[in-house]
Amino acid sequence: MPVKIYLPTPLRQYADGHDIVEVEARTVGEALQNLASKFTGLRKQIFTETGGVRSFVNIFVNDEDIRHLQGQETVLKEGDTIYIIPSIAGGSYD
Repeated sequence: MPVKIYLPTPLRQYADGHDIVEVEARTVGEALQNLASKFTGLRKQIFTETGGVRSFVNIFVNDEDIRHLQGQETVLKEGDTIYIIPSIAGGSYD
């Protein structure tokens, strides 16, 4: 089934400027792999060398973090939307 994946601004440069990409997938992992196959520059941005999602990349299905679901094995249903949200850090403690 087709799934929409929303890309944050910093990742759009690796996806030919697209903010939304549609891929066919049954699970979150399959959707992310299909996204990375379609736009190979995204692979290093999303995945570690061992195939896990990078620790600073948060993946949500609708409004649920996949870490609180079944991770990459989370099954998708029609109408689900995947959001890729990078962690933000910085600032100082004065």
